[in-house]
Amino acid sequence: MANVDGTWDTLVKSPMGDQKATLTIASSGDSFTGTYSGAMGTTEVKDGKVDGDKLTWKLDITVPMPMTLDGEATVDGDTITGTVTAGAFGAFPLTGTRVG
Repeated sequence: MANVDGTWDTLVKSPMGDQKATLTIASSGDSFTGTYSGAMGTTEVKDGKVDGDKLTWKLDITVPMPMTLDGEATVDGDTITGTVTAGAFGAFPLTGTRVG
């Protein structure tokens, strides 16, 4: 089981430009809770799941419009890589590093 806990500085390359945010992760068994904080505010992570070094989660956002984002990422040491899917808008690459 990978150590996924901590504070991660993340970057999502989206059609609205680069979205920087801080993702906090606190795992418990095969699930995790946390927050996603960026220029558009802070959102609670929902349905956070841990499977070895893989993470999946959902985020409800209201800006630029209400929708649920689906996140999927793999943790490798102090780096995280994956995608964030925004419904019909497609999937966007996520990268990040653990900062705490």
